[in-house]
Amino acid sequence: MTTAVNGQKNAAYPATGTLHAAAEGETLLRGVLVYGEGEPADVLVRDGVIAEISDAGSLTPGENAEILELDGQVLLPGLIDMHVHLREPGREDTETIASGSAAAARGGFTAVFTMANTDPVTDTPAIAEMVWMKGQQTNLCDVHPVGSITKGLAGKDLTEFGMMAASEAKVRMFSDDGKCVADPQLMRRAVEYSKGLDVLLAQHCEEPRLTEGAVAHEGETAARLGLRGWPRVAEESIVIRDALLARDYGGRTHICHASTEGTVELLRWAKDHDIPLSAEVTPHHLTLTDEKLESYDGVFRVNPPLREHKDALALRAALIDGTIDCVATDHAPHGSEEKCCEFDKARPGMLGLETSLALIARTFITDVPEGEEPQDWRFIARVMSERPAEILKLPGQGRPVAVGEPANLCVVDTQAGWVAHGHELASKASNTPYEGETLPVKVSTTLLRGKVTCRDGEVNN
Repeated sequence: MTTAVNGQKNAAYPATGTLHAAAEGETLLRGVLVYGEGEPADVLVRDGVIAEISDAGSLTPGENAEILELDGQVLLPGLIDMHVHLREPGREDTETIASGSAAAARGGFTAVFTMANTDPVTDTPAIAEMVWMKGQQTNLCDVHPVGSITKGLAGKDLTEFGMMAASEAKVRMFSDDGKCVADPQLMRRAVEYSKGLDVLLAQHCEEPRLTEGAVAHEGETAARLGLRGWPRVAEESIVIRDALLARDYGGRTHICHASTEGTVELLRWAKDHDIPLSAEVTPHHLTLTDEKLESYDGVFRVNPPLREHKDALALRAALIDGTIDCVATDHAPHGSEEKCCEFDKARPGMLGLETSLALIARTFITDVPEGEEPQDWRFIARVMSERPAEILKLPGQGRPVAVGEPANLCVVDTQAGWVAHGHELASKASNTPYEGETLPVKVSTTLLRGKVTCRDGEVNN
């Protein structure tokens, strides 16, 4: 798949495996349930491609094939995360591309998009290429750099989208995440510029004049705890503004970490009017509420803040009906000194890569709240793999589990419940809000172009 930029086809994403070709040889996934359906099957991967799918026990691989006994485990397309923070360059004490890639592999991800709020900011081709190259050298998942919309995230001047899109990193998504492009005239120019290049703008929706000093959702909990409130309108006002800009000027815009019931209503309106607007939701906004703030534990500070129960219910319903397109973790590592402090001084953000699939499975399949309909594993594949690939126009990822497709895959052990402990995660940080919680399923195996990158929780470098 190629996407022309100024008439040049070389501006598509880098061919997957530019530095590392697909794994040679054969790997047999024995006894898997494809999408969790039907009878167990054998899936034979040869030279990085799914070569055969047949009844369990019916395939005989070559003499040197790697055989993985996966009796009854669920086989899905490799997961794609549109929104992570791998902190490199600048904050390698909290995460690196290598440690973040390891966390991704353990979480079932075969592609991640790392945000631009690094130090220095990813606002030039040179920095984008460095991030991309380090991801290729690590070779545990495809790491795609996100370029910033404005230079230095300052919200004043646009970056050179075209130069980054045409660089070796082939940047196809731009975001000032962590900050909102608040100036409407500047955002209009960004939308017009992006349309000509067919790149995606990802907006952190926050009207900064409404959130100055805010650290918690504006509501009863924040008032009782004496915390400065962050109103829903701060998000929703930017969502509708950018929906109208997309309507009038045609560029593709993506809403980061939708968090409110009102945002859901605005997204539904936009889709009803065929506006090119997509949106993501995080596992923590689906599963946690501002009641967690009673402890004043900085691990629960996040941006946008945890909302109320009615917001979580609306977000879950919107993900099911497609109003919200996909799940993205907003994986945000922080050191203990940045979280173990007064709540209003804690850095916002939570880990997400290794817990996300289990949380989504728990919420929508295994432990569905009363009154909500359970979903199936094809739903998980849609919101965590297929739809992100479509939004990003990402070749080779999010493809069906079918003969002839690239072997970017993850396998989920539905019998392997586990307890989340931050210090046991692959990330260099440990700031998980799910510390000590029992999760019902676990990724056992991840394959990137046929290479086993993770097996039984062990990363294969």
